[in-house]
Amino acid sequence: MIRRHVIVSGLVQGVGYRYLARKHAQRLDVTGWVRNLPDGTVEAEIQGAAAAVHELLRRLEQGPPGSAVSGISVTEAELRDDEDGFSIVR
Repeated sequence: MIRRHVIVSGLVQGVGYRYLARKHAQRLDVTGWVRNLPDGTVEAEIQGAAAAVHELLRRLEQGPPGSAVSGISVTEAELRDDEDGFSIVR
């Protein structure tokens, strides 16, 4: 089990990015959250089996149609045991 903090830059707001992230996370059985930041980036924390987290990171790099991911920053984060799903934070 691993947890990663992610910042995604580029054209990632207003294109369904957070909703696609949640959809992929649910299918991969990954917990955590995703939100838009005021500077135009998207921030997320994702936790799950290493293979599932790596697959979600790969999908986050691609983004949904209409997006243009220009960069993704991934750092380790502390595991949490108080999440039972993946949510969009507003």
